[in-house]
Amino acid sequence: MKNIIRQLLVFFVFVVSLNLAAQTLPVITGQVKCQGRGVANVVVTNGFDCVSTDVAGKYTIPYHRDARFVYVTTPAGYLPQRDGSLPLFYQRITKGTSVYDFSLVKNSKNDDKHLFLVQADVQLGKDEDVTAYSEYLRDVKEFVDKCSKYDLFMLDCGDIVGNALSLFSSYKKASDVLDVPMYRVIGNHDMEYGVRSYEHSYKSYEENFGPIYYSFNRGKAHYIVLDNCYYINRHYRYIGYIDECTLQWIEKDLAFVPKDHLVFVSMHIPSSSTKELEFNALLPDETSNASSLYDLLKGYEAHLLTGHTHNNGNVVFNDSLMEHNTAAVCGTFWKADICTDGTPAGYGVYEVDGNKLTWRYKSAGYPIEHQFRAYPVGVSEDYPEYILANVWNWDENWKVEWYENGKCMGEMEHFTGFDPEAKAICSDKKRVEYDWISPIKTEHMFRALPKNGSASVEVCVTDRFGNVYKVKL
Repeated sequence: MKNIIRQLLVFFVFVVSLNLAAQTLPVITGQVKCQGRGVANVVVTNGFDCVSTDVAGKYTIPYHRDARFVYVTTPAGYLPQRDGSLPLFYQRITKGTSVYDFSLVKNSKNDDKHLFLVQADVQLGKDEDVTAYSEYLRDVKEFVDKCSKYDLFMLDCGDIVGNALSLFSSYKKASDVLDVPMYRVIGNHDMEYGVRSYEHSYKSYEENFGPIYYSFNRGKAHYIVLDNCYYINRHYRYIGYIDECTLQWIEKDLAFVPKDHLVFVSMHIPSSSTKELEFNALLPDETSNASSLYDLLKGYEAHLLTGHTHNNGNVVFNDSLMEHNTAAVCGTFWKADICTDGTPAGYGVYEVDGNKLTWRYKSAGYPIEHQFRAYPVGVSEDYPEYILANVWNWDENWKVEWYENGKCMGEMEHFTGFDPEAKAICSDKKRVEYDWISPIKTEHMFRALPKNGSASVEVCVTDRFGNVYKVKL
């Protein structure tokens, strides 16, 4: 009997000690408010754990020794505070501070229907590039002003600078002219090089723009921003890769997202340029473990928003997963206003209505109806007898037809080849300055052989949403 009592006492002491230890574990607490009142059901994260605020807007989240920020996933109907274009949804964790409060702003517009713009690869390398970027932003500003009735924000898919981290502040100052929230993604040229590990590569970026992965909501759409530029040292080497810490966080983040919501994932390096993933690849231009991300997104209608390639393209993986790779703002590295695939410098325009999505590409300096470029007979040195069309935002649900002397001749032949103008520009090494620049073959090219080389020809393009665009040659 004494042994039993002794064992029970030992067990009781053990349980009490566990409870006392749990009570002394450090935690982070705070409150999320709007106009002085707590906001319930707001997701708060430290980059490792995700919790939700209670009815009073209060939260408690475990302390994690590797956590650098505490931040909120802004809920639908609300906006974060801003510093110019920079959304202030985060606070850096500082030693000795355990309470972090957040103040949200009520969105004055109904965000069930909203617009967002996607740009990529600004690639600021010197002061004159900042001037050129400011000129580009005039077109964006004009478009934003025309859409003032909408809730609108911008996503920047990375490579903000071209290894010139000192230009982060100049980029932000120029971007502030838009007066809309701009959510940034870290690109491979935004990393620190020469550091000893991946974990050191994003420090300058975080000092300027906050966490390298985070999320926010608008209406019935959930937006996730990731870092998939994995620095592996050896001078300039990196691969497209999502580390396990980020994957675990995505899983916890998505646990709060209803299945009938759209999910957008914005990252710099594409997941894949083809429907089938390349086998056993460690690539700098695709995400090596993309299938792990795809698995997490199952059950949602998901769209991946990427940059990096300086080309434009869409990949339809299946009925619920699609990737949109956006051409470069800098065109041919600020030496020409088209990219090496012939896509004009510009940005994507996405319209969300409930959980329905439409999109178009906006070429800077052109009306939004400018959706392709057509070339007459004799322009292409590769196909001198053909007419050509470069339909940069094409996907397999588009239709590209042509007319000869008013008669429909059917669909143009889809092929992979060079855009004639991009090829001519890249051949002029004095103009492009860098000898490593060359045109690339693209899959959004079309051709047709007229019966009469001097006939009147018209190209008619219909996008996946039924919009029709025509160009006469």
